[in-house]
Amino acid sequence: MKFLLFLVLIGVAVWMLTARIRRPRVPPTSQKKGPAEPTPMLACAHCGIHLPQAEALTDGAGRPYCTEAHRRAGPR
Repeated sequence: MKFLLFLVLIGVAVWMLTARIRRPRVPPTSQKKGPAEPTPMLACAHCGIHLPQAEALTDGAGRPYCTEAHRRAGPR
């Protein structure tokens, strides 16, 4: 009976240690950043789809396009 109780205690200890290791570590709340600034969206001059300004291609007149093919085709 003592041997069975000893095995149960060892099993519980191992289970608690592995559970602690598997738990994801949460960063402190003071290091969390606020929401990101919104990205300006532009409409493609050819098809009208909206895309982020950073991903837009422009022609000589500064009109935004979603792809190189639409830039070459020009505005509608």
